Amino acid sequence: MVPLGYVVQTGVSPLAVAGTFGLLAAFLSLTAFLAARNVLGDVSVIKALGVGPFPAAVAVVSGALDLPSLPAIAVALLLDGAAIHYLYGESARLSAYITLIHVVVTILLGTVLFGLLILLGTFPG
Repeated sequence: MVPLGYVVQTGVSPLAVAGTFGLLAAFLSLTAFLAARNVLGDVSVIKALGVGPFPAAVAVVSGALDLPSLPAIAVALLLDGAAIHYLYGESARLSAYITLIHVVVTILLGTVLFGLLILLGTFPG
């Protein structure tokens, strides 16, 4: 087994890690709000703020420790679904549906924003 010091990324400031976590949590909270609003109608933004940090934490930790992607995705989805189930108080089936919509909205919005970022990066001048 490889010692932890060899696996954790070096040369990254704690502020950069905190910023990455914060921005990812905010983005995932926004997409959780959009997903819940799409399924449930009028929902509180405050509840969505509690959903985003869980999958963001899994993403940051799995990236820092260089863990396998598929188990990390499974853990993030389970935590996402559990947070949605707990915060919105819906049935397990409806929470799973909201989680599915959350994944779809996150992929679509992330693709569009990343595409815009690449497009702006190639802008001449």
